[in-house]
Amino acid sequence: MIKAVFFDLDGTLHNRKTSIVPFIENQYERLFVYFSHIPKEEYVSRFIELDHDGYVWKDKVYGQMIIEYNIIGITCEELLKDYLTEFKYHCLAFENHLEMLSQLKKQGLLLGIITNGYGQFQLDTIRALNIEEYLDVIIISEWEGFKKPDPEIFERALKKLGVNATESVFVGDHPKNDIEAAKNIGMITIWKRDLTIKMVQADYIIDNLLEIPRILQVMEKEKYS
Repeated sequence: MIKAVFFDLDGTLHNRKTSIVPFIENQYERLFVYFSHIPKEEYVSRFIELDHDGYVWKDKVYGQMIIEYNIIGITCEELLKDYLTEFKYHCLAFENHLEMLSQLKKQGLLLGIITNGYGQFQLDTIRALNIEEYLDVIIISEWEGFKKPDPEIFERALKKLGVNATESVFVGDHPKNDIEAAKNIGMITIWKRDLTIKMVQADYIIDNLLEIPRILQVMEKEKYS
């Protein structure tokens, strides 16, 4: 019997690829006095390239931008602070995220987040998506001292909810950090398809979050049929 569903955050519930564009455009416009010598489209595209889907922390991104474009009058630290303060106002979720979570709660399931990243920043994202109230546990790598794909971060989440890996589902978009790591400790895996990645060896594959409640219902029916 499935008792809990855990989610990755960025790329699974949080549509970060969509969120980053309005943020960086807004930053460019707000701080235009420092970027006026750089075409807006170039500033945005170079930031996104250096950001590498969020896997490069922004101190390095801004440091490189300052060097490449000879940005003066504002420091890397100030740009990073702006990112930490303002990004949450641009966070966009994938379609149907609240309806999906609501359906899972109605099915009596425990829900959690297991995400890599900085604690307060990721918590701000969770709150911006209005999903905190649905969650029974939030596990963020900075606060735990372990990051995916380390099995310890998954084990801690399971322990906090008092469930076994075989009673749990993990939903994520990253082939190694999410799907392979969760599968290795015995969790059922659902891959949120990323069209930039080839096929992943997950138990289930989805394109829309609303597929998740239906998958779990089918799993329960198959178990008792």
